[in-house]
Amino acid sequence: MSANRAWDRAGSLPVPATGSARPEVAALRDELPSVADLFTFMRDAELRFVTLRMRIEERNWTARGEEVASVEVALRHPGEVKVRTSSGDEGATGAYDIWVSDGTTVRNYVSSRKVGTRRPVRPVVRGTDGKDLPGSARVYLAVTPLQAESVPELFIHPAGFCQNVLGTGSCRVTGTTTVAGRAAIVLECDRPRSVEVMADRPDFRIRIAVDRRDGVILRLEESIGGQVTREATVISYEPDAVLPPSAFEFAFPEGTTFVY
Repeated sequence: MSANRAWDRAGSLPVPATGSARPEVAALRDELPSVADLFTFMRDAELRFVTLRMRIEERNWTARGEEVASVEVALRHPGEVKVRTSSGDEGATGAYDIWVSDGTTVRNYVSSRKVGTRRPVRPVVRGTDGKDLPGSARVYLAVTPLQAESVPELFIHPAGFCQNVLGTGSCRVTGTTTVAGRAAIVLECDRPRSVEVMADRPDFRIRIAVDRRDGVILRLEESIGGQVTREATVISYEPDAVLPPSAFEFAFPEGTTFVY
C-alpha cells in the first residue's frame, strides 16, 4: 500500500472555532489503512491523551559496538514534560541527562559533566500556519513541545517525521504486530531521501510500528543492507497515567556549572 503522492499534511490539522483541537481521525478501521491515512492518524497522536508515562530502550550499532540507552518520559498537557536519559550499561547509578520543561522554561542537566542550562522555551516561528501556505510549508505545532531531534519527540510528535523523512521514500503498510502489549501497525519505508549523509544509500530501510489506538510510534528500526543499525522500542506505554505532583520536579545538584 504505497501513497500515490507525498503526504504534506503535518501542519494541516483542522482547528475548531472554539475549544481545543481534536484528532481529525478518531480511530482506525479494522482493515489496514493506506499510507496517507496512517500518517494523518499519526499526526494527531498527542491529542489522544492528557498525560503519558513511557519508557523507551534505544540501541545503536556503531564502530564502537552496541550502545544502549534508556529514556523515561513523563508528560502532562499542556507544556509539562520531564525526560531522563541514561546509559543502559551503567544503570540507574550511572551517567544521565535530564530535560525538563514547564511550558515556559526548559532546564537541562548533564550529570557526566555536571553542566546545567536554563532557557526560555523556543518560540514558534511566525507565519508557518497560514491557510494560504502549501502543506509542505506548514509546521506542526505541538501541544507540549519536546526536546528537538530526540526519540521522544519522534515517537510522540511523528508528523514531521512522516512528512519530511518517510514521505520522501517508498512506503507501504505491511501488517500488524504487538509492542509493549499494544496492537500496532507496521510500515516500511525504502530509500528515504531526507536522511543523514551516512544513511543516504539505496539499501537503507526504515521500519516502524504505530500504536493502533493512539498513533504514537512504538518501535523504530533502521537498517542498511539488511543489517540493523538502530532500534528504539517502547518498553512501557501508559497513556492517561496518574502522575504524582513530583513527576516534573527537578533541582540542579550542588556544584552544577551553568552554561546559560
